[in-house]
Order: sequence, then structure tokens, then C-alpha cells
Amino acid sequence: MTDLNGRRALVTGGGVGIGRSIVQRLCAAGADVVLTYRTHEPDQDFMRSCREGGRTCEAIPVDAHNESSIKDAVAKAAQTLGGIDILVNNIGGLVARVDVRAMELEFWREVLSVNLDSTFLFSREALRHMDQGWGRVVNIASLAGRNGGSNGSTAYATAKSGMFGFTRGLAKEVAPAGITVNAVAPGLILETPFHETFTTPANQVLAVEAIALKRPGVPGDVAGPVVWLCSEDSDFVTGAIIDVNGGQYFA
Repeated sequence: MTDLNGRRALVTGGGVGIGRSIVQRLCAAGADVVLTYRTHEPDQDFMRSCREGGRTCEAIPVDAHNESSIKDAVAKAAQTLGGIDILVNNIGGLVARVDVRAMELEFWREVLSVNLDSTFLFSREALRHMDQGWGRVVNIASLAGRNGGSNGSTAYATAKSGMFGFTRGLAKEVAPAGITVNAVAPGLILETPFHETFTTPANQVLAVEAIALKRPGVPGDVAGPVVWLCSEDSDFVTGAIIDVNGGQYFA
């Protein structure tokens, strides 16, 4: 098992779905974790399970559209953990399916704000708390950033594509400090609010047909690569985009 004993991690959007699974895996690997949430506050049974073995696991509410809220959340996380070694930027969402021809500028900005602006702001603030010499930033992007997404998700695809550029640019900036920055781009990951809300059962079936492995992903399929990117085993990996889609991208 990956050994993250002594590492201090902040996971945004860690109360449900992919984020929840990442929190669980990080704690199991020995890390102390603070997670943020907005509407999906983690239940106490989950929090207790993450604290087994004496690990720290705390939850902080945050408004991902608000710079002050993000700054306060990161400061509180750093105080709780005694610093930050690992940041997983998992906050994001489609918001709604809207055709560009009917899209208002306000909606466009909202989608970019929750996905791309939040990644920038959490990264900026967390990096100020990372010790020089070692650190990890992992951004949860999407297959939509590569292929443009499905109907009505152009704003979301644009934001996730932007995360690729942000990942590579930031990787160059912080490499001298011993910090790596990578992104994970999931495809169809069920058992998440995203697809429960925005992908009909019929469209889920069609999506599975386009996957080489002929099954949908689950949150644990994403958490495994993320935890590896947070470990010392990935020391020579930075600026990478890891596709986690069962072969959907090329099938």
C-alpha cells in the first residue's frame, strides 16, 4: 500500500463521489486530511472511519465562487494540519446543460468560476503553505476537456481543458521547489452526483458501449491514480494528464 504517513492533504469537494473516495484512500494510506464541501457534507460515520488509526480528518464548508471563502478555508486547513503537503482540486460541476446559442455570459462565467477559478485560487493559497522541497497538486479534470463533452457542456469542457494548461504551466513554475502538479481526467464515473443529475440511464448505456473495457468507472477507479500521484512513487511525474476512462477516449 502507498505510504503517506506524515503527509497533510487538502481535498476540495471531498464530501461525495470521487472526492469522498480520494479522502478515504488518502486516510487509508496514512495521510491527515481536511476536506471541503458545499452541499454534500460528509456523514459522521464516514468521518469516523477516516480517523481510524489516529488520523486527522476534518470537514470545512466553502463557497467555491468566493475568493475570501477559499482563502479562509485553506488557512483553516493549514492550521488544522500544521501545513499542507498535498492539494487535490476536485471541486467542479456542469451546473446545467446549456446550448451556446442560448447561453448567457453570466452562466458561462459561473461554470468557469466553479471549475477553473476555484482550481487557481485553491492552488495559489495552498502553495503558500507548502514547505519547500516536496509537495503535490493534483487537479481533477475531465475527458470533456479532451473531446469537448456531450451536448450542452461546452462551457464545462472549456473549463476542464483550461485545467490542462493550468496544470502544465504551474508544474513548470513550482518544479524548482520540489512540487509536482498533475491532472487526472476521468471519463464516465458512475455513483457520482454528476451523472445522477446530468446523464440519463439510456445515455449511460450508450456511453458504456463506447468504452473499450465495456463498463463504467466508479470513484475508486479515480482515487487509485490520484493517491499514486500524491506519493513519492510519482516523484518524476509532473505536468502529466492521466486519462481514467476505460479506453473511452480512443475506443
